[in-house]
Amino acid sequence: MLDQIHLLAAVTVLGVLEQAYFVLQVIYARRVFGISPPKISGPPEFERIFRAQVNCSEYFPIFLALLWQAGLFFHQGLAAALGLLYLYARYCYFIGYRASSSKRLTPMYFGTGILWILVAASALGILHFFLSHYVGLNVLQLLAA
Repeated sequence: MLDQIHLLAAVTVLGVLEQAYFVLQVIYARRVFGISPPKISGPPEFERIFRAQVNCSEYFPIFLALLWQAGLFFHQGLAAALGLLYLYARYCYFIGYRASSSKRLTPMYFGTGILWILVAASALGILHFFLSHYVGLNVLQLLAA
């Protein structure tokens, strides 16, 4: 079983480490700009870093759910590759947003596109499972014939 999920687990750990990096960047920015919790406003430089981290955190559970569903029901390798691309897009988003709010847009759209591909892979994989398991219809065998 572990050979069917090891890539997903590795991408998950990388994602958690990336989230930790984003949190550390907010902590560092709080120190640099003298903003103590629970305050979340300050100079635009701090607010951009804070918003980038919060935005990434908001999407992380969605990403994890789609990563695992696509990996378990569709294809682990494809899901893991898409997961790595998503994490890279989120890193570029964070770095771009830190520099300027307009520099976050291209990575944001790229990352959103990856999420939609993961949605499609998840839905197709789950649909295939239901059809083959409950209806006895194996779409892959029909397509191969």
